[in-house]
Formats: sequence, C-alpha cells, structure tokens
Amino acid sequence: MIGYLGPSGTFSHMAAAGYAPNAPLKEFPTIYAVIMAVQAGLIDKGIVPIENSIEGSVNVTLDTLFFDVDLYITDEYILKIEENLIVKPGARREQIKKIISHPQPIGQCSKLLNHDFADVEIGYTNSTADAAKAVAASDGSIAMLGPKKCAELYDLELLIPNCGDELHNSTRFAVIERTQNLHVTASDKTSIAFTLNNTPGSLYQALELFKTYAINMIKIESRPVKKELGTYVFFIDIDGNIDNATIYFALDKLRGATLSFKFLGSYKKAQESRPDAIS
Repeated sequence: MIGYLGPSGTFSHMAAAGYAPNAPLKEFPTIYAVIMAVQAGLIDKGIVPIENSIEGSVNVTLDTLFFDVDLYITDEYILKIEENLIVKPGARREQIKKIISHPQPIGQCSKLLNHDFADVEIGYTNSTADAAKAVAASDGSIAMLGPKKCAELYDLELLIPNCGDELHNSTRFAVIERTQNLHVTASDKTSIAFTLNNTPGSLYQALELFKTYAINMIKIESRPVKKELGTYVFFIDIDGNIDNATIYFALDKLRGATLSFKFLGSYKKAQESRPDAIS
C-alpha cells in the first residue's frame, strides 16, 4: 500500500496513481503524516513531494526525513504540473473575491495573482483537494488554483487553464520506504544529508571530496538545524549509486568529517510524466 497527501485530486494523488497504477493507495492529511505512517509500518511506501522546479525544495519533506525518521528514498517520480484557475460552474471572473489553494500552487501562479487579481484575497489550504471542496460549497465567489483533476472530481470548471508562471513546471516526488533499494541501474542518484562544525572552510573541505573523487554533485540545499541561528543541515544529491566503490569510499570519508551524517538512499533517476497521462 502506498500513502500520499490527500484527498483525491491532489497532485500527490496523481503522482501516486501514475507511479503505481495498480497498487492500493491510502490518503493522509499531511506530508508529515505520510512519512510517519511509513516509519510506523502502517503502509509499505509513501510518495511525497520533495522539489518543485519553480518553488524549490519542499521543506517539510526534507526536515522530516532528516530529523524525525530512519527511512530511505528508494525511487522518484517526476510529474509535469499544470496549474489552473478553477471556479464553480457558471461563476464569472468578476465574481471572484477570494482565491485559495495549497501554498505551492499559490507561489507558482504569482504573476497571475499579482497582475490580474491584485485586489482579491488569497487563502491557503492543506491541499488542492481541500480547496476544491471549498469552491464547490461556495456561492461562486471563491476560486482555486490546482490541477484539472480537481475540476473533474468536484464538478468544477476551468476559468483560466494552464495559468502557472512557467510552462515548464514539474514536481519531483520521493518514494519513501523502511529498507534500502539495492537495485543498481545505469542512471542512479544518491541523496545524503549532514551537519558540520561551524568553522571556516568546513563546507569547502566537505565538498572538495566530490572533486577529489570526480563525483558530480547535482544539488545542494541547506536547512536550519532549528536549535540555534547559523547552524544548518546540508542536503546533497550526487550522480551514481553507493554500490559504486568510488562513491562508497568518498561518502565514508565525508561521514568522518561531519558532525552527523545520514544516507538517504540510492535510486534510479526519474523521467517526467505528464498530468494528462493520469487516469
């Protein structure tokens, strides 16, 4: 069973259905709840958003994986995102007094909101599906931003289709499990996270290992440790699998140079999937 951020109609639901079309799915109210359900053994896998091409990393996913659980990223799924302005059937543009959605779609449609709806109130929901339910129950004065699937599921209409800031908008979802993925492919990546002493050159010395071992770093992201200002967790993705001896020894040396180190997983790189490919 695979857990996802619900209710039905969210991008996470679309990702779960696209990733494993024949698997039983279970919805959860938050990303945190999905990850903790995997940790508790209530579900076999969770699929959670980890990065958007416009808004960047999904912080709750990164923080939960580092601070709260001992789980692994075993796979990834990339979903092409198309945001739409969705209204109750028959509602007109001039009726809209409030636009609601999950914070990610709100951020991904900032140009539309600032240029065309600058005088309209903006509200936030736990998911796009929650926003769709609110629009369906409204008098037509509330609109939402989200996937076409929400309009289909909750009998709503697209007022402005594909209204995101960028036409190329994708979200990368991480598949989370309790055990590592031991399958090696020709196109893998490895994710790690670590903390360092707050001393001059500590990050440079850590990253220099990748140059020394000719390892390509795909991404680096920092998040606060939360205990004090100026201390951070560094999340890094690199090309290759930890099964490769060069990567294994490089990460082993890196582990020795850190305050805390977490191997988050080696897994196959994903190809982008279109939202209209989801049934």
